[in-house]
Order: sequence, then structure tokens, then C-alpha cells
Amino acid sequence: MSATGVQAAVSQSQAILALQGLRVHFQTYEGRVTAVDGVDLEVQRGETLGLVGESGCGKSVTALSILRLLPSPPASFEGRILFGDMDLLKLSPEKIRLIRGNAISMIFQEPMTSLNPVMTVGRQIAEAVRLHQGVSAQEGWERAVDMLRLVQIPSPRQRAREYPHRMSGGMRQRAMIAMALSCHPQLLLADEPTTALDVTIQAQIMDLMLRLKEEFQTSIVLITHDLGLIAETAARVAVMYAGQLVEEAGVKDLFRQPLHPYTQGLLGSIPVIGHKFETGRRLLQEIPGVVPSLLDMPPGCPFHPRCSQVMEVCSREAPLLLDKGEGRKVRCWLWR
Repeated sequence: MSATGVQAAVSQSQAILALQGLRVHFQTYEGRVTAVDGVDLEVQRGETLGLVGESGCGKSVTALSILRLLPSPPASFEGRILFGDMDLLKLSPEKIRLIRGNAISMIFQEPMTSLNPVMTVGRQIAEAVRLHQGVSAQEGWERAVDMLRLVQIPSPRQRAREYPHRMSGGMRQRAMIAMALSCHPQLLLADEPTTALDVTIQAQIMDLMLRLKEEFQTSIVLITHDLGLIAETAARVAVMYAGQLVEEAGVKDLFRQPLHPYTQGLLGSIPVIGHKFETGRRLLQEIPGVVPSLLDMPPGCPFHPRCSQVMEVCSREAPLLLDKGEGRKVRCWLWR
């Protein structure tokens, strides 16, 4: 399958990405754990989907599974990951390499550990273009310089000859975005792309990503625990807890009326500018307890030991994901 064949196969489907019953297991010394447990999720063409939840809920594992970046063993997979009409879990290593970094790209959380420290930034971008687009070394280099210019790095031709350690955190992240978009991917996975940056640079990076998204008509899956960032950038949001998808909705609907108690707790923990302190009143809500260990999951609903609205059935049976219509889904007994 050539790169052109990949583009043709994907163009036949309305949803650019569809996860169907995705389960990711890891075999550890202490036993088998399920990091992603039956996730069903679609990403439409041209949209920005937010994937949120606490650390350890399975967001990054989901993204790494899409690109088949988890070694097997210890990882094993169930379900389907449809990219257009192709099931990525069934592709050979050779075919998945044609997609990875080409039709699907990823921006990792920490650019310093993602960039090769012994290669110049320009060479790293040019290599991706040359391998996937079949251009000459000179054409790849010129594309690298153009991409650095596009992500607003000053003196791009000079910066292309520098090593990652010579750049600031914000510039390294811009270089990662340039590399991820250098082959004009159809889908971009952004895993906490602004976590290591200060607030001013965060805003610049997100503005840049959204502008380039419109220019290249790229779909984005934005993985973060920052609900404020989701509110500003995404059109739809999926909430994960303990490896499961617990709620899915349009951003406005989710912030206006969260259905799942976990989502309500997340939104209640966000500080609001202008609220004054009142004696005897908590400034912020809190979710009691801790995220359960994947080696010792509670029976029934994984969230029930921490839930303020727990019922007797919650500790006995695990709820299914209920479709409430109008793009809203929730996994909770309160809504059955």
C-alpha cells in the first residue's frame, strides 16, 4: 500500500477515525491490567475532539494505540481502530509505518524527549518528508525550512541547522508541530501539547495549532486534563475515567449540564475568577478518594467509591454507555 493508497482508502469514509470496543491490556509482573476498557469513539473530518480525564485514565494509551506505538508484548489489543476503511490493528508493521507520521501524526507532551538530540531540527523534519513523500534531500530540506517559517520560528533557515538543546521549550514545541504537519496529515493526535509551557506560550501554541488545522484541513484529537483549554479549542469532548469513556457531548452542552458525577466533579474543581471567599464555604469542590488501581478495580461502576450520588446498583453492576441523543452519551445508572 502506497501513501497515495492510504489517502484514497481514508477518503471513502465520513468519520476519519472510529474506535470500536477498543481494549488495551498490559501483562505485568503483578498480573494483567486493562488500561483502556471498551472505548467507542469517532472523530469526524475537520473537527477538534477533546479527550480529558485525570492522569492514568487511559488517554495517552489510547493515542499511542492508534499509532501502534505500544510494544506487543507486553501490550495486547482487542476491538477495532478504523482509519477510514482500514483497521489499523490488522495492518502489518510495514503498512502502519506508511501511515504513522504521514496520514496520522502525533505531538508528544515533552518535545525535548521526543526530538533526537544528535540531529539538527531541520534534518529531522526533512527526513520525515523525504521518507513519506518520496522527495529529494534538497526538497525535504526546503520543506523543513518552510514549515519552521510557517510555525513562526524566527530565522527558520538558521534554526533548521541547530540542535534541539539550543531552542527554548516553546520553540521546540513549534518544531514538533512543524514536523507533525510537514506531510499534511489528515489526523493529528496532540498529547498534552502545552503542559510544559508557560501560560503565554500555551496560548500561542494553541492558536498556531488551530490556524494550521484550518489551513491543512486536519482533524485534531486534543488530549489534556485542562478543561479550560478544551472549552476554548474543541467542538466536542469525551471524558475518560479508569480506562472507560464515561461521557461524551458537545463542549457547550458539557459545560452547561454535565451528566456524569465525575464530569460534575471535574467542572466543580475549576476556580472561577471573581468568586469571593465566604466563611464556612468551600472555594472549590473536590472529588474524594483516589483513582482505583488497575490491578484492583472495584466491582460495578469504577467511580462508585468516590461518587456522591452512589446507589446500591452501582456497586453490583457496571453501567453501559447510554446514548441520550443529540450527540450526548453517558455511562451512569442515574440516567437509566
